[in-house]
Amino acid sequence: MKYLLDTHTFLWFVGGIEKISLKVTELIINSNNQKFISIASIWELSIKISLKKIEIEESLIDFVKSECEKNGFDLLNINLDHLNRLCNLPFHHKDPFDRLIISQALTENIPIISSDEVFEKYKVKMIW
Repeated sequence: MKYLLDTHTFLWFVGGIEKISLKVTELIINSNNQKFISIASIWELSIKISLKKIEIEESLIDFVKSECEKNGFDLLNINLDHLNRLCNLPFHHKDPFDRLIISQALTENIPIISSDEVFEKYKVKMIW
């Protein structure tokens, strides 16, 4: 099964934060599942790092490569189909990164692992 992790899910998982349920943890650690991190999440992280809202001990590139390799995550690039879908996405959610992640999930037909309840207003499968 394929899953797309929301930015906070990725950060909480790699940070060992216990806000993630056992069910979600098991989905993420299951090597039979393909887990994606959106480039939109990495973009969001880069902004949060530059604003000093998040601190990491290594470069963003090294952090992302290390966590992807260690946890079996694949990066999901942003393509024109995702952006085209975004043009018609209702503005239930105002966060541009979350809107792009929702658009990717809808376009690729991948469930999102997120605790963000606003995602439920879209016809995207959500797991938490």
